[in-house]
Formats: sequence, structure tokens, C-alpha cells
Amino acid sequence: MVAVRYQTAFTLYPYEKVAEQDAANPARHPVVIVGGGPVGMGLALDLGKKGVPCLVLDDHDGVGRGSRAICFAKRTLEICDRLGCGDPMVDKGVVWNVGRVYRDEKEVYTFNLLPEDGHKRPAFINLQQPYFEQFLVEEIRRQQAAGAPIEIRGKNCVTALTQHGDHVALEVDTPDGPYQLEADYLVACDGASSPTRAMMGLDFEGRVFEDNFLIADIKMKAEFPVERRFWFNPSFNRGETALMHKQPDDVWRLDFQLGWDIDREAELKPERISERVAAMIGEGIEFELVWTSIYTFRCCTMKDYRHDRVLFAGDAAHQVSPFGARGANGGMQDIDNLGWKLAAVINGHADDTLLNSYHEERKYGAMENIKNSSRSADFLTPRNPAHRLFRDAVLDLVEDHDFARPLVNSGRLSMPCTYDGSNLNTADALPDAPARSRPGSACSDAPLSDGFLLDQLGAEFTLLTINCDLPADLTLDGPSVTPLILTSADDPTGALQERYLGDAKSAVYLIRPDQHVVGRWADFDETRVGAALARALGKT
Repeated sequence: MVAVRYQTAFTLYPYEKVAEQDAANPARHPVVIVGGGPVGMGLALDLGKKGVPCLVLDDHDGVGRGSRAICFAKRTLEICDRLGCGDPMVDKGVVWNVGRVYRDEKEVYTFNLLPEDGHKRPAFINLQQPYFEQFLVEEIRRQQAAGAPIEIRGKNCVTALTQHGDHVALEVDTPDGPYQLEADYLVACDGASSPTRAMMGLDFEGRVFEDNFLIADIKMKAEFPVERRFWFNPSFNRGETALMHKQPDDVWRLDFQLGWDIDREAELKPERISERVAAMIGEGIEFELVWTSIYTFRCCTMKDYRHDRVLFAGDAAHQVSPFGARGANGGMQDIDNLGWKLAAVINGHADDTLLNSYHEERKYGAMENIKNSSRSADFLTPRNPAHRLFRDAVLDLVEDHDFARPLVNSGRLSMPCTYDGSNLNTADALPDAPARSRPGSACSDAPLSDGFLLDQLGAEFTLLTINCDLPADLTLDGPSVTPLILTSADDPTGALQERYLGDAKSAVYLIRPDQHVVGRWADFDETRVGAALARALGKT
């Protein structure tokens, strides 16, 4: 019998017996994804839209309760736009760009995460994770109806796996008993406690932070600002920190730092939580407890994200503190990186070795996240007297000295990773262009005369030209490359010039399917662009 590990908020893929369960021989699938959370479903949607058959196995039949990941960053929303489900997420989510930091009751620091105009998406939305997963699955259903080769099997629990030279063999348990299947590639997206990782005898490297945090989702009608509000040493949680976010449906997310040596059972009693909430929001405001949890976090990573034909993504591969919203956002960047590479290998456009670059680039991204996440955690939960002295000195200075304000670390928020030094990059040949669009970077959005740039990049390799012609009979060896020809006339606000040209008069950009820059030049040269395409596919 498949174990029930958590309560579901929505049933999205109820169990149904399939013919494979009674087959004499195991069926072979090009890609099997273990885990149906945001990362697993995002990867399935990406692969299916590319025509790559994939099967999702999840040990439950829907999404878990509680807000969990709620802050979804601009880069994640741009990925969801490419996957076809960005609009419902933004329509449902609470949009915010501004954060405020308080010491006791006094505001000491304010920041704007999107200080420039000309982007389709906001810096962040707050959206409960169940909704995020629901919108992904709803888009999968639409794509399935249009013929995308995606299959989801709920209450299918992987209990064992064995690697062979050209495939992975799986044992799967269901309400109707066990069966076997095979995968050319297996992607483990099964969360922080990843059973796949445990089955393979693999573990994390990193730190456990000795602190506890209480999450309380409450429903209330209140006129609090739609901003990220963070407190150091507030009157309602002396000696600790607290955080408030608004979510859809009049639900608010409150986080209380509790310290390390606590009575968890006592702290989770509804009356104790209600006391904390009332002290924070003020007497006389009615509220309802929706979901509560206490968490302790780690900043850690697997040594390798690829083990032959098994790849790890999201929390199964790495974990960070919740401060900075890097967990789910980092996981979505994982599958953004992996999806096109798996498709290129399976469709014969690249050798299997291209998948090694998934580990190289996303381990680099994970280490960047862990570094920033650990710094945030050390600022919020000082682990020695020196850290506490530094934090208190910064908070003493911040009210009167501008230089100290950027040092206030209430959780450096998620930013897209730039793959500096990646073997897939081509050396920068446009030094007069802005550093923000250098090889390895995620493309910045820009308003065009007929929409936004990122919407026009699509999901294949793109050859973007600005004030530069391309031959009418453009042909390059390898996968399809879509030309996008723009001029200054397509740049009504000057943002395209500012973000992609700088002092250059013209530019040619080769852009990967995950919208990261491969290389850039002042003009088009078929030999150079062809070599850059081959390099991006791991062929040089």
C-alpha cells in the first residue's frame, strides 16, 4: 500500500490503473520524473511541449496543504510564461516589489526589487504553492489535449531502482500492487528528503542551522500594506525576528523566529499560535488559523547532480534557508536548464555528455544561492558573538548612515543565475555592450513596439539581431534556430538599447532555449555563430 505522507489541498491526478501494470515485460519510457511538485511538473510541461515523451510518478494524487513556497520571482514567472502558465499565476498572485525592514517598531530600511520600468513581470508575486502546482497541472492538461506526450500517474511510489548501461529499472508500488518499468533517463524531483537519493545511498554536504521558525497562515481582512515586512526584535517577538506577507484569498503568511531550544508540541498548540498572531497584528482583528508548521532548515547540496542516467533537481539536489525565496525559484531554474538539454540529447541533436553541463551550471547556481542564503541565515540567526556584534552594529548605524543600509540582510532575494565560466559559453565579442547581457546571463526583458522581448524568444535557440541583417537563406547545423530581427524602430523606450547594445551600434545574440546568452557579436558571421551553437550543444 502506498503510504500517505501528507494531506492534499487539491486532487489533481487521481490514481488509475494502466495496462503496463499487467504487462509481461516492463515498458520503457524516454524520461521518468519522480515527484509531482513544482519542479517535477514544470519539467514534464517543458519536455512535453518539446515533443519529448515523459512520465511523472507521484506517491500522492495532488498537491499538499499549506502555503510553503509562496514568493515566486520574476525569473520564475518568465519561465512560466514560456511554459504557457504565467498569466494565471500573476492574475491569482499578490504582486509586490517593495520590502520594508523594521527594528522594534521603527522602519530602518526600504528596498525596491524592480526599480526600473520595462518588464512584463513584477519582481515577485506571493502565491501559495498549491495554486502554483495547480496552474502547472492545468497547463499540462491543455497540452495533453493538444497531443503533448505527457503522462501523470498518481499514487505511484518508486520503491527501488537499478541502473543499467542504457536505462534505469524501477520498482513501483500502487494501490493495486507493484509493477516494473524502465527509463532512458530518470529525474528525481522528489523533495528534500528524496527517497531516490536515499535509495542510491547519496547524501548532502552542508550545514544545519540551529533555529526554529513557526509558519502561521491566517485568514483575515486587514488594511496592512501589500509589501514584504520584516522585523528585528519586535515587541511581539522579543529577541527574535518576524516576517509578514500577503497571499491571495485574504490569507497572510506570518513567520516567527522561535530559537533553538523550544518545546515544539507546546509551540504548535493553536492557543499559543493565536497569542503570537494577536500580538503581531493587534488586538481586535479577527483571524482564522489556516495552516501552521515549524521548520528547521539546512543550507546544503549534493556533490553531483548527475549519476549516470539519474539526475537530481530542486530540493532533491540542494536546500537553502527560506530567507530569500531561493528554494522553489532555484528549482525552476534547474528544470529550465535541464529540459532543453534532455530534449537535445533524446532528439539526437547533442551527445549524452551535454547533460554533464546541467550539473556544472546548476551546481554553480546552487552554490551561489547557498552562499547568499547562509549569509542571510547568519545575519538572522547569529551563530557566534562576532556575527551578533556585526548584526547589531549594522542595525545601530542603518538609521543615520546610507552605507549601512545595504548591509541589512533580512534575506537577499532570489535573482537569476549568470553562468559565468560555463563551457557552453562563447567568449564575449561585444565588449561595448552591457555586462548584464554577457554570455551566460539570463536575458533581460524589454518592451518592444509589439509586446515584450522575452515573449518573442520562444523555446528554441534564437538568433537575435539588433540593427543588423541576416541572410535570407540562414542555415546552421543542429537544432532549429529561430531568427528575431529587430531595429531601433522596435525600441520605443530605449530599453533594448540600454540592455543589449550599450555603446554598440549593432548586435547579434545567440540565445539558448532557456533564454540564457550563448554568445554575442557586432555583426553576423555564419562560421562564428555555427561554432557557438556547436559549443552550446557540448560539441566542442
